[in-house]
This record gives sequence, C-alpha cells and structure tokens, in this order.
Amino acid sequence: MVNRADVKRIRCRSAAWLPVSALNGVDMPLPEGETKARNAVRLVFSGERMKETQAVPNPPLAPEFIGIHGVEVAVIPVADLVRMKLSNNRDIDQVHVRDLDEVGLVTAEVEGALPAVLRERLAELREAE
Repeated sequence: MVNRADVKRIRCRSAAWLPVSALNGVDMPLPEGETKARNAVRLVFSGERMKETQAVPNPPLAPEFIGIHGVEVAVIPVADLVRMKLSNNRDIDQVHVRDLDEVGLVTAEVEGALPAVLRERLAELREAE
C-alpha cells in the first residue's frame, strides 16, 4: 500500500513500468525482466477505494516494523489487513479473513474497530462456516 503522492518517487526507483492507465490511472511497476501485466506490482492506495464496489476506503498508511532474520521490515497491521480484505470482499479475500480468524488474529479488538458494514460481513463469514 502506498500514498498516491509517492508514485513519482516510486517510479524513479523502478526502471520498468507497464502502462495500465485504466487501472486507477496509474502505471504499474514490473520486476526486472518481466513484460506481462500479470507480473506487474499492483499498487494499492492508502485512503482510497480501489473499486466502486469496495465498502470503505483503504486505511491510512501506518506500518508496523518487525524484525525478520535480523532485518527490520514494514508490515501492515492485522486490523488494517482485515479491514481491506472485508471491504473488497472477493472470494480470495474471504478465504484470507477466514484463515486470519481461524488462527486467532481477528481479535475482539480488531473486530470492534471495524465499521458496522464490515462487522456484518465478518459475522456472515463466520456463520457460513
């Protein structure tokens, strides 16, 4: 997830970009040596809806930093990830939310911070199991 204002700076750091202006009006960076859209990096914008069908905008960019093999990396907080997944509500997003819930990451605190429409979706997912 990135801030839209940072796209120019991101673009300067990546040599290959695939022009896909139909997707949120932004071209997508390609990993070195790639040429196909399916291999492009899809940018998700903080504070925006990616599609009209998305229930709520993506959360503000607020990464948590954790150490992995001695390297500090930025990760999205679980609460923000659950919010994004429930908001998009695609089949794959529902699978991800079920997995997060099954391992106990969708806590009462995470659930309580969700907007009402997303709490309803979470309840529906839990009932469908």
